[in-house]
Amino acid sequence: MSLVAGAAVALSVVAAAPASAPMARVGPGVLRPVYVPEPGVTEIAVGGFELDRVPVTHAEFLGFVLQHPRWRRDQVPALLADAGYLAAWAVPTSLGKEVEPDGPVTGVSWFAAKAYCAAAGKRLPTEAEWELAASAGRRGPDGRAEPGFTQHTLVAATAPVPAGRRRVGQDAPNFWGVHDLHGLVWEWVLDFNGTLVTGDSREGKSADTLRFCGVGALAAGDKSDYAGFLRAAFRSSLSARYTAASLGFRCARDLDAGAR
Repeated sequence: MSLVAGAAVALSVVAAAPASAPMARVGPGVLRPVYVPEPGVTEIAVGGFELDRVPVTHAEFLGFVLQHPRWRRDQVPALLADAGYLAAWAVPTSLGKEVEPDGPVTGVSWFAAKAYCAAAGKRLPTEAEWELAASAGRRGPDGRAEPGFTQHTLVAATAPVPAGRRRVGQDAPNFWGVHDLHGLVWEWVLDFNGTLVTGDSREGKSADTLRFCGVGALAAGDKSDYAGFLRAAFRSSLSARYTAASLGFRCARDLDAGAR
């Protein structure tokens, strides 16, 4: 393929990527974490922020890769992504017929997700921000006040994703106007190892991961949030170059100072 033809194909793919919807404003609010940050602290105040309404899609991430070739799977350094990086794509610059363009992109490392958000003028949400958004029900900011919410989030976290629900935005929005926080994919957060692991995840798993068993559970905050425990356990198993077929991400952004 000529350079001109290749450029035309790239531009057409980028143009075909779904336009990002306006971000949802989340918070400010109070989070009851599954693990208390220090003895006696059972609530965390979280300031207002903006959050993508849906996870980043394959089509959107392909557009990013085409514009930033260093993040192609055949060019990304091994220090920044493991062998599973974008493995579902047919080739480094094309999704192929088996990948749903409007499905949540997976197989992306923390480094790559962070770079995507930065290129869009955004950032990854912190764990507290993500959990605050995810704690909302359909009618209010505290889903625990709604019958069936806790059971729904647990089932969503453990059951296979139905074949008809593999595109983003098909789940009804929560109180903040955010979709797909439960059950579609796990999602990277900025400080993904902050709850259970004190070491730098880029250097491998820390022995502090053992805090999830026994001793860590004794420091639990909201013991009824089983789905939250699962998320914390999953995050504690990650390192920044790790990828998984069930792990995607979405971006966040600070509010303007006057809007907080």
